[in-house]
Amino acid sequence: MNRTSASSAPSGDVEETGAGETAASSLSHGLKQRHLSMIALGGVIGAGLFVGSGAGIAAAGPSIVVAYVLSGLLVLLVMRMLGELSAANPASGSFSVHAERAIGPWAGFTAGWMFWITLCVALAAEAIGAAGIMVQWFPGTESWMWVALFMAIFCGTNLAAVSNFGEFEFWFAALKVAAIAIFLALGVLAILGVLPGTDAPGGSHLSGDGGFLPNGVNGLVLGLLASVFAYGGLETVTIAAAESENPVKSVAVAVRTVMWRIALFYVGSMLIVVTLIPWNDKAVVEQGPYVAVLNYLDIPAAGDIMNVIVLIALLSAMNANIYGASRMSYSLVARGEGPAFLGRVTSGVPRLTVLASSVFGFVAVLLSYWWPDTIFKWLLNMVGAAVLVVWSFIAVAQLRMRARLQREAPEKLVVKMWLFPYLTWVALAGTAGVLVLMLRESDTRSQLYATAALAIALAIIGYVRQRTAAARS
Repeated sequence: MNRTSASSAPSGDVEETGAGETAASSLSHGLKQRHLSMIALGGVIGAGLFVGSGAGIAAAGPSIVVAYVLSGLLVLLVMRMLGELSAANPASGSFSVHAERAIGPWAGFTAGWMFWITLCVALAAEAIGAAGIMVQWFPGTESWMWVALFMAIFCGTNLAAVSNFGEFEFWFAALKVAAIAIFLALGVLAILGVLPGTDAPGGSHLSGDGGFLPNGVNGLVLGLLASVFAYGGLETVTIAAAESENPVKSVAVAVRTVMWRIALFYVGSMLIVVTLIPWNDKAVVEQGPYVAVLNYLDIPAAGDIMNVIVLIALLSAMNANIYGASRMSYSLVARGEGPAFLGRVTSGVPRLTVLASSVFGFVAVLLSYWWPDTIFKWLLNMVGAAVLVVWSFIAVAQLRMRARLQREAPEKLVVKMWLFPYLTWVALAGTAGVLVLMLRESDTRSQLYATAALAIALAIIGYVRQRTAAARS
């Protein structure tokens, strides 16, 4: 990369990518390979898996396994495309930068700011969820106290140094991976009938409680929609890789291991749950599928154990979302797509974008208290399908960039999309298919409309900015 100066970038030396993204050379590269490896491993494990998957099981029954396989294959293709782009051009703006280079500044603007809003709203939801668990443990306390404490802790750690984010995520991810590993081991032993106090269930729960598709194809569709959004957040690893010691290697390693992580953590967990207990057991939704299984296995204090794990998952997501939002907004600012005053880097950290992202998240928390059924619900709906918009930009960018890379810099194709361009088109068709399925359901239809409105508004703003900049040059 050529070292140059740019008026739209923060002050100081900058590195310029092929698209005009400028990233300050003072941005830290403090993430070690062990940080990235564990973030890639544990980042896929969220609170949505531990708790939210219960609704998918209730809708799809045992076929939830098929739903997670199908959505996992789609995510696998998306991550492979993003890996190809990010390994060729590591950037703190990740897919936003790639969309800008391949499609145009309006696309980078739209994808980047949509992702930023999504992370900030998710940050608020996760802070509220974590505070709810703490209030259960400490009944005399108020939810806002815990929200303020958690926001202050993770804002502070992200302000200090990127290595702090990496260290927190390393241990959070290690704990989540250990919890899932223990759950999987206990589940396999119980299925085999070798765990004390349990009998091998065979396939009775897979076919004997209404069949493998108890609610028909419509139930499978609902399970598929629930599973797709459980994978959201995987993209953050490519953002973090830009601040690692070896960005290209970090991206390549993360992308190449995503297949077995999805198969093991998500598909494996769902298979164990629906094999061990009836899919229509009320506890699956009321307590969560993991607590229901642990209670079935007669594990003492199963609810409390899972509350600790869910709390860890929520805190991990808060930490990652502040980091991801701050780096995405910093990248946008550095490319002239945001307020220039936010672009200052201090001690290797874009502290003003960290603060801005944290403040937006905290404001969203306040909105949830003041108008939980109106403004906050609207915010949640607005970002409901945002991940699908991002995936679409990734697929189109990869389609357009692959030929350019093969022609201009084939040595950068460290990670390659399989069976290009056929599987890229399959991924685009899969994403479009999920959007169509969202139109069929009343609950997801409102999310789709709200997300579409946000995407169109951002695209118009981005296009006007692009035309204005072109007219000035």
